[in-house]
Amino acid sequence: MSSEPLLTMRGVYKRFSGLAVVQDLTFSLSSGEILGLVGPNGSGKTTAINLISGVYPIDSGEIHLEGRRIDRLAAFRRVHLGINRSFQVPKPFRGMTVAENVAVAGEFGHGRANAEQILGEVGLGPERDRMAGSLTVNHQKMLDLARALATSPKLLLVDEIGAGLNPGELATVADLLLRLAREGIALIVVEHLLKFLNRITDRVIVLDAGQRLFEGTLAEASADPGVVAAFLGG
Repeated sequence: MSSEPLLTMRGVYKRFSGLAVVQDLTFSLSSGEILGLVGPNGSGKTTAINLISGVYPIDSGEIHLEGRRIDRLAAFRRVHLGINRSFQVPKPFRGMTVAENVAVAGEFGHGRANAEQILGEVGLGPERDRMAGSLTVNHQKMLDLARALATSPKLLLVDEIGAGLNPGELATVADLLLRLAREGIALIVVEHLLKFLNRITDRVIVLDAGQRLFEGTLAEASADPGVVAAFLGG
């Protein structure tokens, strides 16, 4: 296995209307590692994964995947290279069945995936023939994850998947993400549910006003005065 990081971000900035929402963000991520992005609302967490996935262009800095610069590539080209993501608000093809959603996603990946196996892993096997628009929000979240997995990603970006899930569903998702990491997939997980995040992450980066405030384990972050101040307002 290569010692080179799978993903590297170097000095990345993003501004909207002159306001810096991500500032000098620098970190690296290895295959099979789960990194949590933590911070108050508006701290830049989702913006960071939007920059990695290509939803937004960066203003300055560099993003590399396996040593290749990708920040100038369109989002679909990043999918072909092995980056995919789920969304905080699910975005299925509502007029297609669950199985069709996964099949379409599989056509855009860099490898071939077993759609039926993926649906079973995310608990949607019994729903395969239902229209995606008729699913509950929680099931739509699982479909979003299944579509991302259908592209055989090397890097999976997971945005607020835990919100609204019951404890049993959270445990199932945690087990799935841990298994994906064991298989060599790198994950960046944006999440407010710290107990869930503590179960799955190797380390976290705490963002505040778009800047990296802390990097380390979640337990270490919870004892850091700067992190506590950011979450509790001092």
